[in-house]
Amino acid sequence: MDEFLRYVVGKLVEYPDEVGINHREEKGKTTYLLEINRGDIGRLIGKGGATIKAIRDLLSTAAELQGQKVAVEILE
Repeated sequence: MDEFLRYVVGKLVEYPDEVGINHREEKGKTTYLLEINRGDIGRLIGKGGATIKAIRDLLSTAAELQGQKVAVEILE
């Protein structure tokens, strides 16, 4: 999942070399924590949150196929 998320986010941001992905496990759920350049936050969130919602939907669908639960958070 890390590589999938890194690929998708890396294609959307202006500074892909500054994308950092960590994760934490809680109660059977993996939360991916994205660290990106501050200038890329708006680009990643998108108008009305549409882009980040689409990323979350893609990751959740991929995780469900593997019997997992995931969430995505952007750290500022």
